[in-house]
Amino acid sequence: MHQSRKIYRRGMKRQGKKLQMTKAQKAKYKQFLESIGVTYEKEDLFIQAFTHSSYVNEHRIRPHDDNERLEFLGDAVLELAISQYLFKLFDHMSEGEMTKLRAAIVCEPSLAKNAEQLHFGDYVLLGKGEEMTGGRERPALLADVFEAFIGALYLDSGMEAVYGFLQKFVYPKIHDGEFSHMMDFKSQLQELIQRENQGQVNYQIVQEKGPAHSREFVSEVLLDEEPLGIGSGKSKKEAEQMAAQKALEKLNNPE
Repeated sequence: MHQSRKIYRRGMKRQGKKLQMTKAQKAKYKQFLESIGVTYEKEDLFIQAFTHSSYVNEHRIRPHDDNERLEFLGDAVLELAISQYLFKLFDHMSEGEMTKLRAAIVCEPSLAKNAEQLHFGDYVLLGKGEEMTGGRERPALLADVFEAFIGALYLDSGMEAVYGFLQKFVYPKIHDGEFSHMMDFKSQLQELIQRENQGQVNYQIVQEKGPAHSREFVSEVLLDEEPLGIGSGKSKKEAEQMAAQKALEKLNNPE
């Protein structure tokens, strides 16, 4: 009994103090969240999302006040939100292809790029050591903060708020083909045409522009003689992939 009380007391000591912020510091986060269109009820959740474990350790704050638990939750929420979007957007995409595309969207470099574009790094609470070693710009740290932010948004306002945020900052990138290098749109188009016995697919380069060291190719895909889509890229193959993507969008969303 005596031993268990000693363990309990040691555990209490490790808990540390609660994270404290001045009104000015909280105002900084309020202004930032408003600038990216986020309305909220529990500001502490979002501050926690930007709190790195190095800051917690250095200031002897309660261990669970860092962003790691929110990161865990945000990872799952993000996968669900991206999965649903892909399921609805690409009617004819196989499970394997959707898995590949989702992996490209939620991988560390992609999430870090999102966080960087939103200037998340400017608002992360870091310990001095992490700060001095460039933690504020480290891709892994930024990706974790992005996931933690999604977790905080979900807890504060639910899935609809998450969908709304992604609709502004992530979904357009998917729709615009930013991750298309991971996908084989030509194969998808060929499978769709063959399945529905619609005719023969052909590609042709209709334009080449730019200097020799930075050429841009424009490809058109035709179904028999009917144009289906036009796309451009830095190589003929990439241009054909972009044209096939446009054709799939046209066939999947007929007017």
